[in-house]
Amino acid sequence: MSVDAGPSQKKFGEELGVKYPLLSDFHRKVSRLYGVLNEERGVARRTTFVIDKAGVIRHIDSGRDAVEIASVKNACAHLP
Repeated sequence: MSVDAGPSQKKFGEELGVKYPLLSDFHRKVSRLYGVLNEERGVARRTTFVIDKAGVIRHIDSGRDAVEIASVKNACAHLP
């Protein structure tokens, strides 16, 4: 999910070749609720939340770890 607009997300996904939709938080509601929105700049800090099927947050990575593939795979290991 990103605070970028839906069309930007769609183009980015096409460039990456992903087969699933990328979500837009254009109105900053989700990033604000999760506490990752930089209100002054209107952007969300890069953060990966691993959320299980019951909606429980199992792991959080932020900064560089949030976008590194190895860190994301490690984060997903926290799912039951």
